[in-house]
Amino acid sequence: MKNINDIRNKRILYIATKNADYLRITQELRILRENGNTVTEIVSPEKSYPKRLLYVWKELFKAKMKNFDMSFIGFAPQLVLPLFGWKLKKKPVAVDFFISMYDTMCFDRKKFKPGSLIGRLLKRIDRRTLKYADMSVCDTKAHGRYFCEEFSYPQEKMSVLYLEADTSIYYPREMPKNKDFTVLYFGSVLPLQGVPVILDAIELLENEKNLKFIFVGPLGDNNIRKGEKITEYIDWLSQEKLAEKIAQADLCLAGHFHGEIMKAKRTIPGKAYIYRAMNKPMILGDNDATHELYSESDEGIYFVEMGNPRKLADLILSIKEKHNEKNS
Repeated sequence: MKNINDIRNKRILYIATKNADYLRITQELRILRENGNTVTEIVSPEKSYPKRLLYVWKELFKAKMKNFDMSFIGFAPQLVLPLFGWKLKKKPVAVDFFISMYDTMCFDRKKFKPGSLIGRLLKRIDRRTLKYADMSVCDTKAHGRYFCEEFSYPQEKMSVLYLEADTSIYYPREMPKNKDFTVLYFGSVLPLQGVPVILDAIELLENEKNLKFIFVGPLGDNNIRKGEKITEYIDWLSQEKLAEKIAQADLCLAGHFHGEIMKAKRTIPGKAYIYRAMNKPMILGDNDATHELYSESDEGIYFVEMGNPRKLADLILSIKEKHNEKNS
């Protein structure tokens, strides 16, 4: 098995600690079933993560591996495989190594130092999880290279499964034309997204005429609203309402824009798939990961130097001018 599409006509035990309607899980289950596999799921509808985790552990303890040809562990295999490797390794094991706990907590969110006791423990858990895996999928080639190098995992066992948008919600639609050129960003305001870069770019453009920003996401205590006279700040929207806001935008900001967090340079932001599904022009951070799927020769695709609000502001202005020329 080299990738998820090589798994065919198997009896699969699928395990995930995320809620069953999580898009990455539904994507994997759809692919596995389309390939003729019989899939038995151990997932939980509980909203509480601890309750979901306990449910998965309990059901996995009761499961009989003789009834399956292999297992596939979706979201957070680190919370399953090191504990149940003794059982699951009786048959081939595939995992979705979507995130590294070590990289996320030590370098992205910087909760612990890499050389600290917890940092070393997280690295050991990541390494042990991959050690058990006969096959692993990740979200980009750049991420896969990093995981293999950092955790000594064979490159030939790692493959890429790119994310996808939920096209039942995010699809092209016609909306009334805007009076002002409208730029949209949405996100959960994680460090790697580089929200301060966006806010600084907004501040640089706050005196620009016929320009409007829509920022959807919880800024929290670490970010200050800037350029409020040209920006509509919204803490949260349902996916359906968000899709309407995206449809109204003339340009969307995908990112990632943080210039120093290495994870930002190895990933394609999930919002990029959403913007593309809705045929919206977008600005991406210029890195190896985003170039895996997108090119400047693609219509409506723009790249910007990461960590540079001046370059982002200048690019937005340039796109705005081209938009106005095209529609004048």
